[in-house]
Amino acid sequence: EVQLVESGGGLVQAGGSQRLSCAASGFTFDDYAIGWFRQAPGQEREGVSCISSRDGATYYADSVKGRFTISSDNAKNTVYLQMNSLKPEDTAVYYCVATSGRPSRPEREYEYDYWGQGTQVTVSS
Repeated sequence: EVQLVESGGGLVQAGGSQRLSCAASGFTFDDYAIGWFRQAPGQEREGVSCISSRDGATYYADSVKGRFTISSDNAKNTVYLQMNSLKPEDTAVYYCVATSGRPSRPEREYEYDYWGQGTQVTVSS
């Protein structure tokens, strides 16, 4: 059974940092791309970032470029999202997602077969 378990969410002040973790199980980690989506209240889901566990290729949404960094620890089957210089508009539920291979459109929801339950990130002003 495929499982994606997010952790690391919580409350942080604007300008601060937070690191999210996604622990994956139930599939061959090295063959998958793992990413993050987020959804703020009343808004559509946004593809934030993605990393290919096979070759380390990454994707970032324009809204987070230069502030967020995605990384992968293949030995631990875990992907991290380091979020720096957080803004109130980063407040959202963050979802870990996974798909085999490398998605051609990493910002699209339909590319991903598996979703975690989500973790809330709240950035106070």
